[in-house]
Amino acid sequence: MNLQNMILMIGMPQVIVIIVVVLLLFGGRKIPELMKGLGSGIKEFKNAAKEEEKDKIDEKN
Repeated sequence: MNLQNMILMIGMPQVIVIIVVVLLLFGGRKIPELMKGLGSGIKEFKNAAKEEEKDKIDEKN
């Protein structure tokens, strides 16, 4: 079984366990900071991907 199929098989009980573990590890006060950092990281990644795609298009022309 590959990783993609394993990810698709995650159900509600597994999600609840993951949330509880994250809360126990980081505490309720750290979660907003972690999510903010995750969001900005995703935003940077998307911007870099767009720039890379734009550079590839410019190179072809």
